Amino acid sequence: MRPQPTANGRSLPPHFAIIDVETTGLSPKADRIVELAVVRINQSGMVIDEWATRFNPEGPVGATHIHGISDADVAGAPLFRDLAPTLVPRIAGLPIAAHNARFDLAFLRAEFRRAGWDVPWLPAYCTLEGSHHYLPHLDRRRLIDCCWSAGVPLDNAHSALGDARATAALLGHYLQRPTAPHPLLASVRHEARAVAWPPGPSRASLSTSTDPAPRTRAARYTAPAPKQPALLAQLTKLSLVEVLEEGAPLGAVTYIETLLDVLEDGIITEAEAGSLQDLVEVYELSPEDVELAHHAFVLALAHRALDDGHVSRDERAQLQAVASTLSLSEKLVRSLIAEADAARAARLGAGLGSLPADWALGEPLRVGDKVVFTGCDERERERLENRARELGVRITGNVSGLTAMLVTDDSFDGTKSERARELGTRRVTPTEFALLLRYLQPALPSVNPATPQVPTTVTAQDAAPTVASTTASPTEIRAWGAANGHAVGVRGRLSAELVRAYELAHAAQS
Repeated sequence: MRPQPTANGRSLPPHFAIIDVETTGLSPKADRIVELAVVRINQSGMVIDEWATRFNPEGPVGATHIHGISDADVAGAPLFRDLAPTLVPRIAGLPIAAHNARFDLAFLRAEFRRAGWDVPWLPAYCTLEGSHHYLPHLDRRRLIDCCWSAGVPLDNAHSALGDARATAALLGHYLQRPTAPHPLLASVRHEARAVAWPPGPSRASLSTSTDPAPRTRAARYTAPAPKQPALLAQLTKLSLVEVLEEGAPLGAVTYIETLLDVLEDGIITEAEAGSLQDLVEVYELSPEDVELAHHAFVLALAHRALDDGHVSRDERAQLQAVASTLSLSEKLVRSLIAEADAARAARLGAGLGSLPADWALGEPLRVGDKVVFTGCDERERERLENRARELGVRITGNVSGLTAMLVTDDSFDGTKSERARELGTRRVTPTEFALLLRYLQPALPSVNPATPQVPTTVTAQDAAPTVASTTASPTEIRAWGAANGHAVGVRGRLSAELVRAYELAHAAQS
């Protein structure tokens, strides 16, 4: 596409070069740019000119149903190396801006290197990271979220030019804000002036066959994605704040946002899983940052799975699939579910009133108890079941040794009643159950009979250990504490007393 100067901005010098890329996949090492746009703006945020083109990626185009580009669309398109000399003058001497800039710049650098260019350091400003300064209250920070908050139109999303135009308008919004400017907005422009681009390539370009460390990989999508599984569909609602609250480092926010986008379609392809490590390198995260981010991500998702009080078999399988993709163990998934379950029970149990002095119904109903209904009026049963779920009582379909009570009016004597008699399961009427619900009590701490109780108070001679003194992860210690009656916050640091109790209990088992 030819440059398109605007009438009002033609005579003003460019202040920023905003870029956006559409790619065949997530990995700058193995995937290619199929479309690139550059929108240049002046210091007021006014568009000076635009430039966009498609490239032949010398392989499959990948996510056609996202970026709308087919293999046929780029069959006759130029190669990146052919247009590199045209692109350089459009960005040389200017700071680059992009939404999720590390991602776009990683692909841009990789394409220049393949074309034989020695890429200089490129000062850049990320409008996603800048949104923390200018749009601090957002739950998600995708381009569409930031544009919505700033009142910026986003047309032709997931086309390079459409996204670059929206990012340019978003940056213009930042530049025009009356609040104190983000320090990087000023510093990055001065840094860009000192960058010297080479006059041309210094070596032969790399063909696809000679590209270093090539991968054999399937396209990210080969067909429109099927309906999302129930749990992964909730990723569209998952807030970055939720993940941060579960312990993800602030520096991993952009990586987590990308991770959410990868998983939102409900599909975790082998190619996507293999690209995650490349993304870790793009975002310059340490192994510790990655582990904390992944733990927090799955824990936040486990909280979502427990919103209805129960993790179904399908939800558990989806959690394990996500965890496996993120190199987390199945054992850890169990711990995370237990931790989320304990947190939910504590949250629902907070503020519940005590039993009346004349209580005569025996053992009260508690948050988390499992209850089965049989032989009740349909409308009354539906009302009681819905109310029970709202309060954190689990309604199940079959009687087992874990069932707290069977709710029945004795109008029907079927297999559930028979099984309840065999197991000695408590039976209550719908009227009694309604009263039990009215005076619902907090969940009792669950105790593992194989694990001896250890006092949470330690004596002075018991040196308080740090978390590093045990090989268990903080998540495992929190889950153990919650399951064994210890006072434990579901977020934040572990107390020395809790760590000591965990160590003593596990030493007794060894």
